[in-house]
Amino acid sequence: MKSFTKKAISIFLTFGMLCGATACSGSSGSTNSTAVQTGENTSKTEKITLSLWDQSVGETDPTSKLLPAVVKQWNKDHPNIQVERTGTTGEQYKTKIKTALAANEAPDVYYGMGGGSFMQPYIEGGNVLVLDSYVLDETKAKMRSGMLDGCKVNGKIYTLPCYTHLANLYVNTALFKKAGATIPTTYQELFDAGTKLKAAGITPAVIGEKDRWPGMYWFDIMAMRQAGNSACIEAFKNPTKFNSEDFIKAADKLQKLAKAGFFNSSMFSMSYDEMLAAFNAGKAAMLFQANWVNAGIEADDSKTKGNVEVVAFPVFQDGKGKATEFFGGGQDGFYVNNATKNPKEAVGFLTYLSEELGTQGYLAGAGLPCWNTDSLDTSKLSSLDKEDSKLLSTGKSFITWWDNILPAESAETHKNLIAELLASKITPQEFCKQMAQLKATELTF
Repeated sequence: MKSFTKKAISIFLTFGMLCGATACSGSSGSTNSTAVQTGENTSKTEKITLSLWDQSVGETDPTSKLLPAVVKQWNKDHPNIQVERTGTTGEQYKTKIKTALAANEAPDVYYGMGGGSFMQPYIEGGNVLVLDSYVLDETKAKMRSGMLDGCKVNGKIYTLPCYTHLANLYVNTALFKKAGATIPTTYQELFDAGTKLKAAGITPAVIGEKDRWPGMYWFDIMAMRQAGNSACIEAFKNPTKFNSEDFIKAADKLQKLAKAGFFNSSMFSMSYDEMLAAFNAGKAAMLFQANWVNAGIEADDSKTKGNVEVVAFPVFQDGKGKATEFFGGGQDGFYVNNATKNPKEAVGFLTYLSEELGTQGYLAGAGLPCWNTDSLDTSKLSSLDKEDSKLLSTGKSFITWWDNILPAESAETHKNLIAELLASKITPQEFCKQMAQLKATELTF
């Protein structure tokens, strides 16, 4: 299974080097050569078509603009290996790819929802191609140190990295100034800021809880701040530990925020995309999300452009978590169908896609890169991207998204329980008792 402890150390060391590197102009330089090196040997007279499925279709997702261009360039450079892409929005995509994998009707290449528990059943079921014999040392050398570790299960390579992401607190400084609020560094300051913002007629924070996982982000980081990352990892391995004082306190703190009107009253009918649109329109003062939101916040048509700062989530004075413990650090990636009729060509495209997204996507604000970026001109990176890189360089411990760590069924239960907690349908004590009934993670830390 994947080792998240090793990955966390690798990410910390990698991005320490990233922030200290000197950038120069140029491009990623991947073009066709990498694809050829991974086994593209199709005859000039033989034409094949590869199918690609992804979830990058949202207007606020930088990858949705970049990915079509990457596919178009590939098709131009490889007239005998054409890729047909199908994009589907996030929650619908999860259902679609699960159904296709279960029916053995998956496309040649597909996005794997960040790996973890989502992909594990299909890897164990033999649905995913093992890449070890296709990925050359030259390709591995282009990746940042340690990044390939997070792509392995039981020592075998199943995907290649594109981005890594980090979740932090986004603050609309103009709205804070209007309300006379201070950017919070502790839970009490967070609560007090919410009180001042609400009194000024400003929604303190926005959640798109219709999709469930945005609310999960809030509880998970608060649990990490209250109990500390080590205790959370132990609870993943032994869920009975969720029914303990620190996790009850974290649930209580989140529910107190909700009861105080800290979040938008429309949270249960608001989707993730609508949540981002609301924040970008200046309708809420805070957002807790990963750095994939940066491009939308700093887009030319965003009303928040130039008025947003990204900061580490506040620490809790009575908690064990530290500001250097982060939520995130996992790696997005695409996978190859084990039943594909053209494995070498599929891996060739996967390699090209992963490197192009990982390097050019970094410049577009899609994520922090897993590939070498020495040849890239990073001078035009947004202020938020630079701030996220600085925050990442301070990290000492990382826990990726909990719904990728917990077994799939338990992950859904976890998200649903948080929704009930936010709606005050259950008490913090009841929440933790039910959390203690989850199945233990099958991943290795």
